[in-house]
Amino acid sequence: MMQVKTPEQSKTIMTDLVLPGETNPLNNLFGGELLARMDRAASISARRHSRRIVVTASVNHVAFNRAVPLGSVLSVEAKVSRAFKTSMEIFIDVWIEDRESGARTKANEAIYTFVAVDETGKPVEVPEITPETKLEKKRYEAALRRKQLSLLLAGKIKPNDATELKALFV
Repeated sequence: MMQVKTPEQSKTIMTDLVLPGETNPLNNLFGGELLARMDRAASISARRHSRRIVVTASVNHVAFNRAVPLGSVLSVEAKVSRAFKTSMEIFIDVWIEDRESGARTKANEAIYTFVAVDETGKPVEVPEITPETKLEKKRYEAALRRKQLSLLLAGKIKPNDATELKALFV
């Protein structure tokens, strides 16, 4: 029996400067560079939770809400929001730190899905997760709806099997 874990145990924070070679002609961080940073942080988070090799299965949601200017101190924070049988949903928050005050402003967010695999690439089971904070519980509950929606759109489940989605409309 695997030990149940908390989102906090998978928390990963990557902080770095935005350098000139990482920016577009408007001197803002390239979106693809941010996606790569988020993928790395999410990968570490998933690995911390599962203690296995992990692979990116999907990028479910990305919101580029605010440009990240050259010279910014950028923090990418990732935590497992829900664990399923072999997959994990990782919620990522991206913060910009003000140079003078140190105040943090949320710039972007994303949701990635990772799958734990063995050395041959075969999916393996991951530990369950128990959310603790109000935000962790909100993200945990919403994760099942997001998964069902994804499976429904991919034709992998029937509408009647999407119980969490149906509950939104009944």
